[in-house]
Amino acid sequence: MLHYALVFLVIAIIAAVFGFGGIAGTAAGIAKILFIIFLILAIISFFRGRSV
Repeated sequence: MLHYALVFLVIAIIAAVFGFGGIAGTAAGIAKILFIIFLILAIISFFRGRSV
């Protein structure tokens, strides 16, 4: 999940450098959503592992 977030972040940076604002904004939004999902899943797995 984190890998895909980083891939979309790189796509957003490259698109922004070349002037594709719409694509850059969309890719950055997807990267942000994937990173938040990654954080939620990481926190859940951390607490599930400690409660055993």
